[in-house]
Amino acid sequence: MSQKPADWTTGAEAILYQRCAACGGLQYFRRSFCVACGAQDPVEKRASGAGTVYAASLVCRAATPETRAHVPYNIVLVDTSEGFRMMAHGDNDLSIGDKVTARFVPFAGRLVPYFEKV
Repeated sequence: MSQKPADWTTGAEAILYQRCAACGGLQYFRRSFCVACGAQDPVEKRASGAGTVYAASLVCRAATPETRAHVPYNIVLVDTSEGFRMMAHGDNDLSIGDKVTARFVPFAGRLVPYFEKV
């Protein structure tokens, strides 16, 4: 079995998604099969980091002691230019419809995708 490419979940500055070779379906987070058709081993692709804000929620109360230093922080849903939707952190002033691009920042001891206006 070949080793999977690294992404932000393993500390690398990359957002990966999968495309099914059989049906063309897209999915984000990794699985060993296509959720649309069941075909095995979808192809890993690297996302550009470009997208549009679908939803935003400003967190004003820390969920854990590790996140207390970051309050307030914004959680956004982003429709990526590749066609999948993902949840991530973003600038506090982001609004629905804003065009964004991803960079990576430390948050509560982990490297996470962080979206900012283009």
